Amino acid sequence: MRSLVFTLFLFLSLNGYAQLEKTEAKILASMQSNNVVGLSVAVIKGSDLVYNHSFGKKSIEENTDLKNNDIFRIASISKSFAATAIMQLVEAKKLSLDDDFGKLVGFDVRNPNYPETVITLRMVLSHTSSINDSEGYFNLDAINPSKNPNWVKCYTDKQPGTAFLYCNLNYNMVGAVIERYSGQRFDSYIRQHILKPLNLYGGHCVDSLDQNKFVSLYEYENKTFKLAGNAYAPRREELATYQLGYSTPILSPTGGVKISAGDLAKYMAMHLHYGKVNGVKIITKKSSKLMQTPVNQEAQYGLALSLSHKLVDGKQLVGHTGSAYGLYSAMFFDPKEQYGIVIITNGTGPNSKDGFKAIIKDAFNILYQDVVKN
Repeated sequence: MRSLVFTLFLFLSLNGYAQLEKTEAKILASMQSNNVVGLSVAVIKGSDLVYNHSFGKKSIEENTDLKNNDIFRIASISKSFAATAIMQLVEAKKLSLDDDFGKLVGFDVRNPNYPETVITLRMVLSHTSSINDSEGYFNLDAINPSKNPNWVKCYTDKQPGTAFLYCNLNYNMVGAVIERYSGQRFDSYIRQHILKPLNLYGGHCVDSLDQNKFVSLYEYENKTFKLAGNAYAPRREELATYQLGYSTPILSPTGGVKISAGDLAKYMAMHLHYGKVNGVKIITKKSSKLMQTPVNQEAQYGLALSLSHKLVDGKQLVGHTGSAYGLYSAMFFDPKEQYGIVIITNGTGPNSKDGFKAIIKDAFNILYQDVVKN
């Protein structure tokens, strides 16, 4: 009997290994056809990280292979960390989603075309604020009327609350609000209240992390890859004169989280389970569901989490994408079927499918069919 059990275990193990080899061969084939430098993936089922693997190169120049514990600047998926922090402050009754955002951030935030319409925190979080990035977003001076004579250009002709326009400046301002109402520097708050409780390695400040783990990022130009040199700029001079509640864009709440695919997937599991995973509660179920509920139905965008119907046919998924310095990232999950997938590439060719880079769409569907469904 013991021999039979062992034989069955061995058969299942070998069969699973053979299936995994086929899955990885499919991903490698897609990487080759789409000219991908490196790719890191992670799959959550229930509360468990069931698959985590890295393919290709971490650095072309150094000819180093990408590893699972290497960390990427994940770009706009970072916005969900800031929104999560805001929900914690809302739960602590330090502020409200319907507060006048100008009062929260410390200077007038009002569309001159609609001076009587209050721009709320909820509008800023959902990109329905009527604010744009035309004056830049790396400094809050861009939209501060006392600092920039061209501040009016930061607003569209749409009434606040009526239209969706994705805007990075929104979230760099949100980061400043988090500092003003928590009393902590933005990166410290995220580390203490989100990353540390979930036992995740990552953060916003370059000097707080092991730089040997940083994955090189590559922009694809003229059929070749060019190293994006400032993706991990430490910005030490700016940090030395940091003004809490105003210098926040230096840390890039809008796109500056550095983390591995595996740890990002564990963070995603918290949202998959509506704010609590493995006994650790980051936000309430009510707050988590609010983040996942579209404010703007046309864009299907909530509070730093949006709905997608294009990654897997017939499936409504929740998550966010990111793109910067040649990197493309995707974090999407299904609260009903209890799974989620993270995919990050540090450089890829120009091919796209349904609004996603081809490698993101291909890898997501391969992992859904071969790992999630099995």
